[in-house]
Amino acid sequence: MRPSLRFRRLGAIVRKELIQTLRDWPKLVMIITMPVIELFLVSYMGDMQMDHIPMAVADLSLDSESRQFVSAMEASGIFDVVLSVDSEAEALRAIDEGKAYAGLVIPADLGAAIDRGDAQVLILVDGSDSFVVQSAYTSAAAIAQAYGMELMLDKVERMGMGSMISTPISTSARILYNPNMDTLIFLIPGLAAILLQLISVNVTAMSVVREREHGTMEQILVTPTRPLELMVGKMVPGVLLVGIDLAIILALGLFWFKVPFQGSVWLFIWLSAIFIVSGLGLGLLMSTIAGSQKQAQQQTSVLMLLAMMLTGLIYPRSTMPPVVRAVGGLIPATYFVRIARGIVTKGVGISFLWRDVVILAIYGVVIIVAASATFKRRLD
Repeated sequence: MRPSLRFRRLGAIVRKELIQTLRDWPKLVMIITMPVIELFLVSYMGDMQMDHIPMAVADLSLDSESRQFVSAMEASGIFDVVLSVDSEAEALRAIDEGKAYAGLVIPADLGAAIDRGDAQVLILVDGSDSFVVQSAYTSAAAIAQAYGMELMLDKVERMGMGSMISTPISTSARILYNPNMDTLIFLIPGLAAILLQLISVNVTAMSVVREREHGTMEQILVTPTRPLELMVGKMVPGVLLVGIDLAIILALGLFWFKVPFQGSVWLFIWLSAIFIVSGLGLGLLMSTIAGSQKQAQQQTSVLMLLAMMLTGLIYPRSTMPPVVRAVGGLIPATYFVRIARGIVTKGVGISFLWRDVVILAIYGVVIIVAASATFKRRLD
């Protein structure tokens, strides 16, 4: 068979898909605007480190030490004292009523207990919110430890033993790639991968089944178009549309959210193209399997839920059970999340990312061939 005939058939399918895509302008607008809306929503709501946590304080000591401790809590910026109560029970009631997320109970003999070296304060944290627990508990423990160390040093100084204090080991920490520990720098590259996955799958997930439901599949079948040519032809408009979304997401990440781009933009674009093709192929496979557009939508919803949970966007894959990691390995976004963070955040090149790139390339080829074979079997 001459290649020119094959390309003519492929071109006809591409033109048909482009015309159909441009005519369906509501879907076109949704495809372009949906990732923008989701990017803003998830980015602005995705900060897991809480500050200015409302705190109820039950200061039963009311001496200089207790006031200094409360001041240290407020000075950290993590806690805001919004309520002063008279007992632990009232602090618990304030948390139960939602007036505070944390409580501080200072015993009546704090000053004397500090002199004896056995002072204890009680930190109450609302455990119904995991973000509150993570932020409040670790911050309160660190503040209490720092304040206790300060008191100990003051006591030693008063005893005239300050020159004898030295620590045998000193440590220093340097945070690589994200020194300010900005959540957006961690979140947006991975979120871009998930959004591209969402759009690429949605673009093609209902294409074949829509042809079947609208009765236009018979018109395609009477043409000499091969299943593989049909699959590729349906993907080309999707590549263009998802490419537009990629440009929008990149622009918003760089110029609106001020995420520094450490690596090569061109490398990111080329690897994104491989990822987009794999996502479009996955959508086509789902479309050939689904019996109706409703089934295709249900399959897409399940895939997006798994993508959010199992690809490493939020939860580290290293802590997942092997079976769960294996399920996540079937989703293309799992590999592109690492690629996006490697290029955008770390600035690494293909020499560090080649394993994920090879897997994505193989995935794209296999998924397109599988979609073509499934489509052919459905016709038989």
